[in-house]
Amino acid sequence: MLFFSGVIVLQLAFPVSCYNYAQVLHKSLLFYEAQRSGKLPADNRIPWRGDSHSKDSGENGEDLSGGYHDAGDTVKFGFPMASAMTVLAWGGIQFQAGYEAARELRQLHSAIRWGADYLIKCHVAPDQLYGQVGRSDIDHGTFSRPEDKTGKRPAYKITQDKPGSDLAAETAAAMASAAILLADVDLLYSDELVRHAEELLQFAKSYPGKYDESIKDAHANYASYDHRDELVWGAVWLYLATGDQEYLDLAEESYGPAMINASTEFTWDDKGPGVMVLLAEITDKDIYRDDLKTFCDMMVSSTPRSPKGMIFLSKWGSLRHAANAAFICLHAANMDINRSVLTKFALQQLDYILGDAGHSYVVGYGKNPPRRPHHAASSCPSPPATCDWSNLSKPGPNPHVLEGAMVGGPGAADDEWEDDRADYVTNEVSLDYNAGFQGLLAGAIELKRKLPRL
Repeated sequence: MLFFSGVIVLQLAFPVSCYNYAQVLHKSLLFYEAQRSGKLPADNRIPWRGDSHSKDSGENGEDLSGGYHDAGDTVKFGFPMASAMTVLAWGGIQFQAGYEAARELRQLHSAIRWGADYLIKCHVAPDQLYGQVGRSDIDHGTFSRPEDKTGKRPAYKITQDKPGSDLAAETAAAMASAAILLADVDLLYSDELVRHAEELLQFAKSYPGKYDESIKDAHANYASYDHRDELVWGAVWLYLATGDQEYLDLAEESYGPAMINASTEFTWDDKGPGVMVLLAEITDKDIYRDDLKTFCDMMVSSTPRSPKGMIFLSKWGSLRHAANAAFICLHAANMDINRSVLTKFALQQLDYILGDAGHSYVVGYGKNPPRRPHHAASSCPSPPATCDWSNLSKPGPNPHVLEGAMVGGPGAADDEWEDDRADYVTNEVSLDYNAGFQGLLAGAIELKRKLPRL
C-alpha cells in the first residue's frame, strides 16, 4: 500500500494555543460512538445509548444493522456516512502521530471498523449497494430515542437499472482508506475491504449517474450535484490501497472532465480539494499543486470572514466548512505550499471552534459549550421517562451530554449563534461535521509535538 505520511517542520513561531487538542479528539470519538446503530459492543462507552434498529434489513432480508445514525435523527444515509468514514480514515493515515500522541489510535480503528462493517453489509452484490435505511419524512416526523424505534424500516439501493456512481465510488473510497488504515492490525480484513472497493469502483464506472435520482428520498436531504468527482476520489484511494497504476491513470484522466479545479469547498458532496491534495502528494505535478494553492489562497484571502475570524461559506454547518478548509490547507502546508500562512490559518479556524469565538462550539468541552444540540437521543432522559416532541422545547440543557459533537455554528459571518435545541440549521450535529474537524485536531496535535510552544 502507498501513502505519503506528512512531516510538519516549521521555521516560524505561531501563537500559543490554550486548548487541549487531545482531549477534544478523545471527545470527538465519543460522539461517533453515540451515533452508533445496531447492537452495541460490550465496551460501549456511552451509558445512555442502547441497542437500536437491530432489525434493519434489505428487500431480500439482508442484514443491514449497524453503521451510524446521520445527525440528530436516526436515518442511515450512506453517502455522507461513507464520506465521513473516508475523511476520518484519511486523518488517521496522514496524522497517525497525532492519534498516537493522544493515545486514541485504537479508538479510531474501532470507529472506522464500525462503519466499514456496515458498508460491507450494504454491498450485497458486485452491482448492488444499499445507500439508505429509514425514510426521512417518517424519521423526521418523530422526536424519540433510537432505542424506541423498533419497527422495520425501508431500505433503498442502487443497481444497474438505478445507478449511483457517486455513492458507489465514495463507498469504494471509504473502504480503500479503511483498508490502508487497518492493514497493520488486520491484513485479511484489509484485503476484504480492497476487494469490495474494487468491485464498487467498477460498478461506478460501468453505470454512471447520480444516486439521489435512484434513491429519491435522499434528494431532499443529501442531493448530489455531480457524480464525477467521487469517481476520481475513489480511483485515487484505490491507487493508494493497491499501487495499481490503472487507478492513478483513471484519476488523472478524469480530473479535468470532473472539473475538480472548480471546487470551492470540501464536503460530503464535493471531493475536489481532497483530490488535489492526494494527487499533488502522489505525483508532485504542478497542475495539482497549483489548483490546491488556488483553493487555499481563496480560503485565506477572499472568503468572507466573521469579525472574530471564522471563514464563512454556508449557513448550513458553517463550522464544518471552516474545519474542512483548515484540514485541507494543513495538508497543503505540509507540502510546502505557503507553509507558514496556511498553518496559521488552519490553527486559527480550529481555535475559533474551541473558544476563540468567546465560547466553545464543541459539546462537553471548554468555555460555555453548547448544552442543547439538536439531537433527539441526547435530548430525552433515560427510560421510562417520556421522549416526544415536548422534549424539543423543554428549557435547560439536554439530559445527556453529547460529548465531542461540533454543532453547526453561526448562520452568517457575524459570530452570532444561539444555543437553541430547535434550530437544526445552526445547532444540529452530524457525522460529516466532525470528520474533517477530527482530522484537523490530529494534525494540530502532531504539530504541537514538534513545536512545544503551540
